[in-house]
Amino acid sequence: MMTANPQGDRELLARRRATLGPHSPTFYDEPLHVVSGQGVWLRGADGIDYLDAYNNVPHVGHCNPVVVRAIAEQAGRLNIHTRYLSEPVVEYAEALLETFAPHLDKVLFTNSGSEANELALRMTRQHTRSTGVLVTDFSYHGNTASLAELTTGLRVKEPFGSHVRALHIPDLDSDPRSEEVLLTEALAEAEAAIASLKEAGHGVSALLFDPLFSTEGLLRPPAGYIAALTDLVRSAGGLIVADEVQSGLGRAGSHFWGHELYGIAPDLVTLGKPLGNGHPLGGVVTTTDLLDEFGAANLYFNTFAGNPVSAAAGMAVLRETIDRGLQRGAHDVGSYAHDLLEKLAARQPLVRAVRGTGLFFGLDFVDETGRPATAQTKQIVEAMRRKGVLISKIGPHDNVLKIRPPMVFTREHVDLLVDRLAASLDEL
Repeated sequence: MMTANPQGDRELLARRRATLGPHSPTFYDEPLHVVSGQGVWLRGADGIDYLDAYNNVPHVGHCNPVVVRAIAEQAGRLNIHTRYLSEPVVEYAEALLETFAPHLDKVLFTNSGSEANELALRMTRQHTRSTGVLVTDFSYHGNTASLAELTTGLRVKEPFGSHVRALHIPDLDSDPRSEEVLLTEALAEAEAAIASLKEAGHGVSALLFDPLFSTEGLLRPPAGYIAALTDLVRSAGGLIVADEVQSGLGRAGSHFWGHELYGIAPDLVTLGKPLGNGHPLGGVVTTTDLLDEFGAANLYFNTFAGNPVSAAAGMAVLRETIDRGLQRGAHDVGSYAHDLLEKLAARQPLVRAVRGTGLFFGLDFVDETGRPATAQTKQIVEAMRRKGVLISKIGPHDNVLKIRPPMVFTREHVDLLVDRLAASLDEL
């Protein structure tokens, strides 16, 4: 068994800063040095096994043996430029598209979610001949220059784009007004934003949103809001882009893709690294008409996006997700977690709401005045790390716990998490 080596960790952190720079962020007050992973566990250099209740990228578990074997076997056979024919690439594309509604019948592979969102917005601009984009008012969709211009949830130097309008998403858990009032007000705001884009000469090319509103703090909008919003965008000539990097592949539990929660039919769906269990893989799923229109005007290809090794990783993740019933598990385990957290919340005046769905959930904390309890939320995250459980925080005020484990999380893991969470809350 390894022993803690604080001096060694400090030296590694110094080397990281010397090479990656001082602005590359890490989690926790004391950065965690991890050396291996298995399933829902991460082994620290301190010899401690940490329950990973945060990382959605290893979708089917850290070092999943089926995924590891698929990557190794394909890498040992062939990895090649995507402009050659390769059966694993086509086989994976066919299998992935089978999980979508029939109108979403084409896929363009990318290396990341950022690249996928960039490509999707490029396609919407070309189709609509407009530039205006609607996003939510605390969102993050990637790190490219054009995505930074529409980012509202991170500090960036790029000015907010004049072609972008940010919508405040109504939230039933934080606003005491009636659902009808919230819905009416939010749709009026959307109509005004669309009118503003038209008046400025931008028009409307797209609505880009994360179906779980995860960066925003796992908001709960009124029934009918998303469907009505998409109708407004389409009436204005725009397309709907669902960013499924956070909410896809069964994570929502009740549905395989997050946009299905609202009964809408997006024009494009963007995907990211959970597809490959952390291997660089993303994609844009769209319609035949949109892809044909884009392809006729652009000689577009991506040298390594969706290459044979990436496709092998993606196929293994997809098969594991489906064959092991991980969507059903997310619904069962997520519901179990939600029930336990509701009981915990009933005893904790700091908790305003239990948030999320499936295997993406958390607690919303407010202080005695009803203001976001930012400092206390950070204390809880740090206390959980000390107790061997990894979680994070989200939302405009960092007052919502971000619990988003690998999909192989079980009820027993939830019991451990809630037990440590209760102890951490008692220490406040």
